[in-house]
Amino acid sequence: MKTIRKISAVSLLCLTLFTVVTVSCTEENEPPTVQEVQNRDHQTAKTQFINVKGNAIAYRVLGKEEGIPLVLLPGLGGSMDDWDPAVTDGLAKKFKVIIFDNKGVASSKGITPNTIQTMADDAVDFINALNLNKVNIMGFSMGGFIAQRIVLTHPSLINKVILTGTGPQGAIGLSNLPNIVAGTAGLSPEASFLKFGFTESAQSITEGKASFARVQLRTKDRDLPLNDAASNSQFTAVLSWAQPNADALTEIQKIKNPVLIVHGENDLPVSVQNAKNMAQNLDQAELVIFPDSGHASFYQYHDTFVGKAIEFLGK
Repeated sequence: MKTIRKISAVSLLCLTLFTVVTVSCTEENEPPTVQEVQNRDHQTAKTQFINVKGNAIAYRVLGKEEGIPLVLLPGLGGSMDDWDPAVTDGLAKKFKVIIFDNKGVASSKGITPNTIQTMADDAVDFINALNLNKVNIMGFSMGGFIAQRIVLTHPSLINKVILTGTGPQGAIGLSNLPNIVAGTAGLSPEASFLKFGFTESAQSITEGKASFARVQLRTKDRDLPLNDAASNSQFTAVLSWAQPNADALTEIQKIKNPVLIVHGENDLPVSVQNAKNMAQNLDQAELVIFPDSGHASFYQYHDTFVGKAIEFLGK
């Protein structure tokens, strides 16, 4: 059953969008203490490492202990500390939220693959290493590409899926990403964040600046930035995903899990038409389009998004 809902008003992100000042992470992988469980919000959650096929993978657990966990898959260039805490902490009030760096990304060891499918396989390996038999997944931009491949190749592992600012293989507009990135040359990290994630309206810019400030709040045990090799591999994977694929929408019809699709009406790198196309080809899809918003629409409308996500996951 498909529902399309357009909320009335009240990247793919370039590599520099997620560039932040970092400090090193802890190396322990011990079970959390009672105090740590009580303080598992975005600012205080302990960085842990787990061995996944010989590589130390960095992750944090936010929120509750019980229930089906929600695993977050970030966009191009993103690490654990590039999620907006308004979103992660909002979701963590109701669910166990797991954020992590996939293989070779930021604080995680290994070589970052240059295909979306291999990234999906690595994410599944991480989930299995945590001995999780069923999870919800949420993918932003490139993370949404990965999420699609996970649910297509391992449907029994996945309960529900949230896709934000993303599209199917051959996504409309995505092949223009190199030109979009080139147009940000010389911009500050904040200006790049605003250009890719938000619109030029005063309201969107205000919300974008507030989101950018929230992303910078964690200073202790902050995640590492991506190295050049990881960034280049991710960019290669995304550009490969952008190549036309006549069978892409037919393939996603195999997804039978409930899917919440969230998109900005004015998404620059990934046209909103991609979200509409996916919703029309999924059996259990609900589409939410936020007005006057860009690639990071769920950051701009964080309260509304969190409420909708909680409702969707709680059904």
